Amino acid sequence: MPSKNPLILLFIGLCSLILQPIQAQISYFPPLTGNDWAMQSFQNFPYDTDYTDSLHAYLEAKGSKAFLVLHDGKIVDEKYFGTFTQDSFWYWASAGKSLTSFLMGQAVDQGLIRVDDKVSDHVGMAWTSCTPEQENKILVKHLLSLSTGLNGQVPDGDCTDPSCFQYKGDAGTLWYYHNATYYMNHEV
Repeated sequence: MPSKNPLILLFIGLCSLILQPIQAQISYFPPLTGNDWAMQSFQNFPYDTDYTDSLHAYLEAKGSKAFLVLHDGKIVDEKYFGTFTQDSFWYWASAGKSLTSFLMGQAVDQGLIRVDDKVSDHVGMAWTSCTPEQENKILVKHLLSLSTGLNGQVPDGDCTDPSCFQYKGDAGTLWYYHNATYYMNHEV
C-alpha cells in the first residue's frame, strides 16, 4: 500500500534515483546563473509513463505543492499544484532534516566526515556560548540526533548565533527538537 504522505513518496523516489548504480557518463549540473535546466523525456528514464497522470492526480489529491523528478541531473517530470509555482516559497521543516541526514550519510560513506568528529573541528570554536570543554563534547552525531545538550527552549528556534546555543546538559544526554542545532549540519 503506498504511503499517504507525498513528501515520503518524493523522498523514497529521490533516494531510489540517487542510490542507483552510477553509469559511466558525464553528469549534468545546471548552470549557476539563470533558470535554464536541461530536461529529458520519460523515454530515456526507467519509468512506466502510463502512470504519470494517475501519479499527478494522487499527489494533487494529497495536497502536494510540487513534484520534481531528476535523472542524471536533468528534469524528467516537473509538476506544480494549485497556485504553487516554481517561484513559490515553502517552509520545508522536518523533511529537510531527512534529506540532510541522508546527505550526511553519503558524506560519511565517502569518508568526507566522521560522525564522531567534534563540530568545532568543522565550524571553529565558539559556535556556542558554552565553555570550550562543553562545546568540544558536541559531535556531528549529536547534531544529527538532536542531542547536543544545548537548550532547545529558546525564543527563536532558528537562531544560529552563539548566544542562542546555551548549555543545558552534556551532549548525548538531552534531546530537544531544536532546528537551529540541526542547521549546523549545513555548516559542517
